[in-house]
Amino acid sequence: MPKFKPTPFAIALVAAAVLVVAGAAFFLSRSEAKGDAPPTAKPALTVATALPRQMSLPVKLSANGNITAWQEAVIGSESNGLRLVQVQANVGDQVKAGQVLAVFSGDSVQADTAQARASLIEAQANAADAADNAARARTLASSGALSDQQINQYNTAEQTAKARVEAAKAVLDAQQLRGKNTQVLAPDSGVISARTATVGSVVPQGTELFRLIRGGRLEWRAEVTSAELGRIKAGTTARVVAASGAELKGRVRMIAPSVDPQTRAALVYVDLPVSAGMASPAKAGMFARGEFELGETPALTVPQPALVVRDGFNYLFRLNADNRVSQLKVQTGRLAGDRVEVTSGLAADARIIVSGAGFLNDGDLVRVSDAVPAAPTASAKPAPAASK
Repeated sequence: MPKFKPTPFAIALVAAAVLVVAGAAFFLSRSEAKGDAPPTAKPALTVATALPRQMSLPVKLSANGNITAWQEAVIGSESNGLRLVQVQANVGDQVKAGQVLAVFSGDSVQADTAQARASLIEAQANAADAADNAARARTLASSGALSDQQINQYNTAEQTAKARVEAAKAVLDAQQLRGKNTQVLAPDSGVISARTATVGSVVPQGTELFRLIRGGRLEWRAEVTSAELGRIKAGTTARVVAASGAELKGRVRMIAPSVDPQTRAALVYVDLPVSAGMASPAKAGMFARGEFELGETPALTVPQPALVVRDGFNYLFRLNADNRVSQLKVQTGRLAGDRVEVTSGLAADARIIVSGAGFLNDGDLVRVSDAVPAAPTASAKPAPAASK
């Protein structure tokens, strides 16, 4: 078998490898002798942190509904077959109780009243004559000049004449009432919401002439589900936003005693403030949304910049003892200025990342800077300390 003879090139290559290994071992031994530590990881970001804060936040219940008149009065004609000669009110007018809204022609009524008055005078004269005859007959009753039958006839004639006087008075009163009905009066103070009265028209009795919003009062009829109905009581404050954008503050007057079997919703009647004239931004028939103010409850809140939304979920980053962060999936609730309520997924003593949270991932190393907690906003206040 032939013997292997190394070439000069192979010998040089082996020698070079030995020198590299020896050099590496030498430098490693010197590094260990000097006590140098292995290189450390660099922080991914400099962040600010804060602790969650307990605050009292208002509890609100949202609802939708229509704005309607509190009560709408229908003003009709009480005269029959009379011609309308004056219309003194129009849609939008603010009227007072007893104010004249329209006037019918009273010529025929005045003539009938004069005739009824003359009939009354005639009846009174006949009644006086019958009373005198009956009185004379009664004085002759003891003398026997008149029979009992004749005396009864005079007495009956007297009573009949008195009855005719009363009937004539009733006819006169009816004609005088017709005269008063020629003027259409406002039954209450309020705002005219509709008018069908036209000058020159001859309308039958009971025809609608005007519609009146009594007192100018409007109400918001909110639709609330049966499950939420028990949270609302009479006197609860409500903030109503009309379709025009105007905001009104009302108060619950009453809750409907029944629930619609189709929608399973009940009406809540909210009184709205009364404005002078038609200056109110709310109009009857307008759609509006609103919120019922149901008091306040304590809540755990964090600054809004600390919240990170990813893939449709809300996350917070908690700072651990080794300056690394942990990603927490949380549930959020109410808003209070620049703070948001966290309903689950966060401990009250967990320090969270406020600034730069959107650039972090789970497990990142961070550098912490001093953070000044934000002051409470005007829309929320700190929750009272629990009594010991």
